[in-house]
Amino acid sequence: MGTTLTPEFWRQFAVLLVIATVATAVLSGVLDALVLRMRARRTPQRPPVAQVVRTRRPARRTPVHH
Repeated sequence: MGTTLTPEFWRQFAVLLVIATVATAVLSGVLDALVLRMRARRTPQRPPVAQVVRTRRPARRTPVHH
């Protein structure tokens, strides 16, 4: 069952291909803009810094055999 592809088929194929390409580009741009807006709104939250108390410890010496 061989069928030939008519010029009308190719015209519709080209139109649908262009529509799909444009829709993909527009959707990608919209999603990128939303992500950038969400990142810009997010305030950087620093974790609370705990006070560190340091005490001096005597230096430990390792015996070395000569």
